[in-house]
Amino acid sequence: MQLLRFIPVKLTIYLIFGILLGYYFNFGILISSTLAVFFLALLGWIFIRGNRKEADLFATLVALTTTGIGILSMSLATLKNYDHHYSHLISNQNEKWQLKILEVMKPTNFSMRYVAEVHRLENQKASGKVLLSFPRDTAVTPFQVDDELIALGHTEEIAPPLNPHQFDYKKYLENLGVSHQLRLNDNDYIVLKNQSPTLNGMAASFRRKIISKLKTSDFGDEELGIIQALLLGQRHDISEETYNNYKNAGAVHILAVSGLHIGILLFLLQFLLGPLEYLPKGKIIKLIVTLLLLWGFAFLAGMSASIVRAVTMFTFVAYALYLNRPGNTFNILALSMFAILLVDPKLLFQVGFQMSYAAVFAIVWIYPLLQKLWYPKHWFTHKVWQLLSVSMAAQLGVLPISLYYFHQFPGLFFVSNLLIVPFLGLILGLGILVILLSLFNILPSVLVKIYDFTIGLMNNVIEWVAQRESFVFKDIPFDQVQLLMAYAIIFSLFIMCTKVSFKRAVTLLILVIGFQMWMFHTSHRTTQTKKLVLAHQTRNAILMYQNGNRLTLMTNKKNEAALIVTDYKVAERIDSVGYQDLANSYTFRNKNLLIIDSLGVYGVLDKSIDYMVLTQSPKINLERLIDSLRPKKLIVDGSNYKSYIERWKRTCNKRKLPFHYTGEKGAYYFE
Repeated sequence: MQLLRFIPVKLTIYLIFGILLGYYFNFGILISSTLAVFFLALLGWIFIRGNRKEADLFATLVALTTTGIGILSMSLATLKNYDHHYSHLISNQNEKWQLKILEVMKPTNFSMRYVAEVHRLENQKASGKVLLSFPRDTAVTPFQVDDELIALGHTEEIAPPLNPHQFDYKKYLENLGVSHQLRLNDNDYIVLKNQSPTLNGMAASFRRKIISKLKTSDFGDEELGIIQALLLGQRHDISEETYNNYKNAGAVHILAVSGLHIGILLFLLQFLLGPLEYLPKGKIIKLIVTLLLLWGFAFLAGMSASIVRAVTMFTFVAYALYLNRPGNTFNILALSMFAILLVDPKLLFQVGFQMSYAAVFAIVWIYPLLQKLWYPKHWFTHKVWQLLSVSMAAQLGVLPISLYYFHQFPGLFFVSNLLIVPFLGLILGLGILVILLSLFNILPSVLVKIYDFTIGLMNNVIEWVAQRESFVFKDIPFDQVQLLMAYAIIFSLFIMCTKVSFKRAVTLLILVIGFQMWMFHTSHRTTQTKKLVLAHQTRNAILMYQNGNRLTLMTNKKNEAALIVTDYKVAERIDSVGYQDLANSYTFRNKNLLIIDSLGVYGVLDKSIDYMVLTQSPKINLERLIDSLRPKKLIVDGSNYKSYIERWKRTCNKRKLPFHYTGEKGAYYFE
């Protein structure tokens, strides 16, 4: 397969390269625009001259122009590049904000959260997005998409991860265009009455109406949660246990309305609308009806980014089917990706986008190769092999991404997919019928029972697969280098399968050896590592000591440190973890560490103190303690009262003593 012979594939690669340049080296709108216009002008000049001898120059300018457009699209999508972005206007005081709710996020145990668009700040026009949060114990009425409000408050920057290898929520929100948060209480805002509706707001309102109708039917709680996820893109009501079952069974993609659902729906529509082709201009009528129904389903499911992305992709596929050119699928995929990234280049950095295109690309490329390996003559065996081939191709496509982001691999993915995916079209079709009938208040109870039983049966199958825990491989270390090399190996392997040659075999062998050498290098680097880290956790003191591939955790509440330890263990390739009670003093690299806890007792010391750690809010006179012990640095963790921390910070600033609070600066690495 020669992917680069397809012009849309080349252009998409150039665009992605430009987006990456714009992401990592923010050129700004002015420079980006100048670059794009300059290369576009040169390209036009060469095109007008029409000199065939300059074909190579023309191709180079096309590449540079597309790269420049990628840089420009990224600069335009970076909201901070605009002068009227609120980050250029804010002060440290309470200010008046005019906001519009864009998205209702899943609430946490402590707060309700929303993404809001900024319209005005004080009396100035402003733009940008902020994260709104409200304590869950307040009397705040939940907001809906399109709600507008006037709020009084001041913004805070989104906190970076405070512990090593923790999920970077700050970076995740930045890729959504959100860089600050606004914490409000029930008396800090008023809701405006005259609100301007948007398409997303109308879609969200329609979805709420559907959910309220479904809740009046006799569906079970778990079944209703799955129905909302399958058909409406709403996963808030799925229990953690059910979600983990789908994840461990390798079927979590079923719960997200994405390319799988839209693809099944497209081919279902192709079959059902087939008779339209017998009408005059039937093919164009069939295309229009198909696209209207696809985008209608997107509206039904709330017009979320993942749904719009999937429907856009399969809109191109539907057009290819209309032109009777379904075989040229790589061009279609590349064109859809080009169009989507041109409008929203930040999607490139979202896991869902990466996995969707990796899975579809792998199915289009690898599935036909697997079919050539074996062609069963029996109809049933042939269909089973087709399903297995699709499942294996998709899993191969997303495997490196899945290992990189989630560090686990469900060994029985083919079982869950073989048992569920063949019936997913029926489940989706029946679900759409249930929704339509419920909207008109004519949903028969017998259909409710049938669909409830069907969803319950699917949940039971998934739970049965997920309980085979020995086939769920968890906590697999996988870094960026392994991610790139894994894709290179998969690509090289299937290139060689199309046509075996000595050169291709050597290339594959070199890549495999390189992958192994990198693993040996990282393993050796781990064995040479020695680290002492004070982690951040509320109401707990955690000291982590890494000696090679062994981690020793010093804490008095080891059960509360499980998540921090798991993240660290996977990223640092730790083989074993031990636990000890937290002591009052340690020596690391010839430097002395003193820990003072709630008792405030430290005894008589005959050695200098390099680091003094305060934990569990000890009641001490810090100035007297500094005079007697003369520490070189003071460190406080998240287990202390904030009022104490502020007082200690002022004392250290007054005494010019270096001060580190893990809640602000993150975990402390002892040198």
